[in-house]
Amino acid sequence: MFRILVVEDDKDLRDLFCRTLEKNEFIALPAENADKALEIIDTEYVDLMISDVMMPGMDGFELTQELREAHIDIPVLIITAKGDITDKQTGFGSGADDYMVKPIDLKEMIMRVTALLRRAKSASEKKLTLGSITLEYETCTVTDANGSQVLPQKEFQILYKLLSYPGQIFTRQQILDDIWGIVDDVDPHTLDVHMSRLRERFRDNSDFKIMTIRGLGYKAVKNDTD
Repeated sequence: MFRILVVEDDKDLRDLFCRTLEKNEFIALPAENADKALEIIDTEYVDLMISDVMMPGMDGFELTQELREAHIDIPVLIITAKGDITDKQTGFGSGADDYMVKPIDLKEMIMRVTALLRRAKSASEKKLTLGSITLEYETCTVTDANGSQVLPQKEFQILYKLLSYPGQIFTRQQILDDIWGIVDDVDPHTLDVHMSRLRERFRDNSDFKIMTIRGLGYKAVKNDTD
């Protein structure tokens, strides 16, 4: 089932959107603001985001732009009362894939969500295989001798980057810039946390291991060449 993040500060609307999605066999992940949305994206797999624009703190346009700068390419559907052509230009310019003006038809919302998901599926079929482990970029799924698991997007992106170039050292800053985007307020400790999680997830994997290169960064090495 597809997992849809719903970012809307109006509780009644948020609940309505979530109920409608669930009735149409989607998993709805509610978020009352951009900060909560980013927290969910950082810890869970998300297929598509529906976002309001006018919210306390970071607005929906800024949220979308932040995702794109962090190379998070999930489809984004903006649903807002801001219907001027300049607002739409700002929305699409921030990286949104589709735009609806409130009040909306819920059936149309579902049709648009379905179309965006179909488009995203055909646009990306990236797959990486290393020994017995396979990484499917489209779904953030990792399959190895121990089974399959869906990783949070940033964990998956880090692992995909390292395993795409086994043996190559990536500096901490290179990884932060590539995965989180070039921003000033990312705590470097965040990367340590993600690396620890990856090591724990794949401690029993026989194909590779993630090594810390003191003073430099990280690399993934094939066990058969170690």
